[in-house]
Amino acid sequence: LKCTQLVCWVAARALRSMPAMSKMRNSAAACVAGAAAVESLCGAPVGPQALVGFALAPGSTPGLAAQPPRQALRGAGTEAGASKDGAAGAPAVVGVAATAVAGAALGAAAVAGSTRGGRQAARRSKKAARFVSMLEQPAAAEAKLGIEVLERYVKERGGNRVLKRILIANNGMAATKAIISIKQWAYLELGLENILEFVVMATRDDLDANAEFIRLADTFIEVPSGKNIFNYANVDLICETAKAQKVDAVWPGWGHASENPELPKKLKALDIAFIGPTSHVMSVLGDKIAANILAQTAGVPSIPWSGDGLTANLTDEGTIPDETFKKGCVFTAEDAIDCAERIGYPVMVKASEGGGGKGIRMCTSKEEIEANFSQVQAEAPPGSPVFVMQLCTGARHIEVQIMGDMHGNAVALSGRDCSTQRRFQKIFEEGPPSIVPKDTFTEMERAAQR
Repeated sequence: LKCTQLVCWVAARALRSMPAMSKMRNSAAACVAGAAAVESLCGAPVGPQALVGFALAPGSTPGLAAQPPRQALRGAGTEAGASKDGAAGAPAVVGVAATAVAGAALGAAAVAGSTRGGRQAARRSKKAARFVSMLEQPAAAEAKLGIEVLERYVKERGGNRVLKRILIANNGMAATKAIISIKQWAYLELGLENILEFVVMATRDDLDANAEFIRLADTFIEVPSGKNIFNYANVDLICETAKAQKVDAVWPGWGHASENPELPKKLKALDIAFIGPTSHVMSVLGDKIAANILAQTAGVPSIPWSGDGLTANLTDEGTIPDETFKKGCVFTAEDAIDCAERIGYPVMVKASEGGGGKGIRMCTSKEEIEANFSQVQAEAPPGSPVFVMQLCTGARHIEVQIMGDMHGNAVALSGRDCSTQRRFQKIFEEGPPSIVPKDTFTEMERAAQR
């Protein structure tokens, strides 16, 4: 019981010293109420009880054992050993203390009752039970209010699905920016910063580094370390995690599994929303040859290449027909030479599934194509199609950022100048692309929307 008093007393004072954010003020108020309730039972806390040992041993208290892996304050982990240093571990101690006040008070009162006898123990147990319900009611009311606000917001805008619990299938900057941005939007739009719940996947390396995205999340799930195929690029692992955590949606960020068409397809089978393009859109736009054919079909101006002039109607699966697709490919060095002589040198020989500066070569003559064609094939994934495109010298690499929805609406959100490159890889991107004349960029945006 003395240890419980010390938990309430220290947690209240620690939280009251934090920045005056609403979440922290609410937690501090709860701890102050807890301290007052326990002190009314037994007086002020005395003696150097082991606060850290108590707080980091949740199994020792019935009320703590049932707590979910939820973080307090800025999302600090409540697991034992989640932090190696005292400074990083302090929020975890305070977080455990803040979330465990109710269970600790009830358990402590029961212990006291077993030693002080019948009626006195019963009275104290009733007081502790009332204290537990007092702490639970505001949290339940806030959760109910959040759901009602979300449902009303979605209904007013013609939506048909409420997304409350979101899995971030990424780490680092992508996960951090996503959580911060969505929370900021929720506060400005709905007035409730914590209306949405975030579940993140974290490797042991992320945990050891005390990564920012883990502290910002409500729940974290530890996943295997190593190559991304074992964690953030593992479609099956992402789907299993999403199902186990009962999330409403998955956001993949960028890189990793974000461009794998299998992820949205498998999530759809689980009735979990995928925040991103559908699988068939990924399949078409993720392939350079298919994307060029699709752009030409939409009336987007294109430079001469091995498939210039090709247009297509998408199949029922939302892909380019195989016959049309093959017309845009070159299968041998001789095919590439014939194409280069038709469209004019210099040309770029590119692998459709290449990327990151791999599977691409500039050729200014027949001899260079003969020497480079096999190298392009070797650098790309096995079986990757190859195509030839005319090289634009003295050009800028300008991208248009597009956002679309499932109803066929698309909007251009400005763009980026990605011309600063080394070995065919972008070094940094400048936005907005101020070098492009306004009229020219407006036409680019309209073409991208089409």
